[in-house]
Amino acid sequence: MTTIQRDTASHDTSARRRRGARSPSLTRSQTSSRASPILATTTSKRSPSPIITFHPTPLSEDNSKGVKNITRKVIKRLEGLGHLEMVDMDMSVPEEDEQLDDEGEDREVEKVLYALGKEAITNGRASSTMNGNGHAHSQPAKKLKPDLEIPRKVLHASIGFFTLYLYVSEGDVRTIVLVLWMALAVIVPADLLRFRFKGFARTYERLLGFLMRESERDSVNGVVWYILGVNFVLSLYPQDVATVAILILSWADTAASTFGRLYGSNTRKLPARLPFLRLPLAPRKSLAGFTAASITGAAVALGFWGFVAPMRNGGHDISWAWQGGVRQATGGEPTSMGAGGFLGLLAISVVAGLVSGVAEALDLGSLDDNLTLPIISGGCILGFLKLSGMAASWLTSSS
Repeated sequence: MTTIQRDTASHDTSARRRRGARSPSLTRSQTSSRASPILATTTSKRSPSPIITFHPTPLSEDNSKGVKNITRKVIKRLEGLGHLEMVDMDMSVPEEDEQLDDEGEDREVEKVLYALGKEAITNGRASSTMNGNGHAHSQPAKKLKPDLEIPRKVLHASIGFFTLYLYVSEGDVRTIVLVLWMALAVIVPADLLRFRFKGFARTYERLLGFLMRESERDSVNGVVWYILGVNFVLSLYPQDVATVAILILSWADTAASTFGRLYGSNTRKLPARLPFLRLPLAPRKSLAGFTAASITGAAVALGFWGFVAPMRNGGHDISWAWQGGVRQATGGEPTSMGAGGFLGLLAISVVAGLVSGVAEALDLGSLDDNLTLPIISGGCILGFLKLSGMAASWLTSSS
């Protein structure tokens, strides 16, 4: 409540007579009350400058406590959201007042926070500047550059080239699997220590944080799932199929992530489920990422079985060959079942591409795609090879 106190000078009567003709000038300072008598005499012909003082409206004891409690709750919530760095308020509350009326006060807190959030969103969308004619020109929001995770992607893609080298140089699969298990025996305890000790977590993230996603700082490192997926396919699938599955994980997943971040906002989102099989797809996946993964997966299968696979051991232990098509190991020399040549290679490439795109976009809950992508893609490709070989053999025998 605001009250205005007027100076009581000797010429107050004459000043009131002039009040109708001249409106008093308001000021917040109290210079008129500190003016000298001579100055007061010379300015007494003018209306005196009013003195404005502000008196807060007194609150009852209950209302005062409620306002304090609501304010304290709002501040605590904002501090939890990181919106406030420092609070400098003297709002001491007795211990007996700590038991708050939660239902009513929480409702008031939610209203305040909702109003603050709505105001922030409105200010962010309606940022505009006024030109000389008074017209508002809205400033378009700056489009944030996507985080391409370049160090992580470089490591991810380099594993594919290393895998090709090991395959062509006829590296021992059992030795590779053993080395990966040994690496996992070091990485997993380090991850557990990172969750338990903050000092170790800071050192860990300072050294390896550039290879981690933000979501992995509070969860299991993606490298763990990567090694588990690679060891699974190397242990259970034929060497050529396992190699293709690792290449899809290394290159198709990288292509999907890169193109999805760059062009995903310009393309449609994938449907919630596949048109066939009704498998769930991740809502964040886009058509750009799916297309990139599919093209890369098809190119991997085409290039591997067309050029790379025959380089290992003269092409004797591969699951598909240009001449003879699908091969089945029978203890000695592999038996050719058919579906060879260009058409056979093209069919494998198309299936590998579709499987790569779908497997990369699947929404399997908390399962990491570094684990599921090689297992699903390798299993589907191996199953297609088996089915196409059986179909070609049946057609050959029936004719």
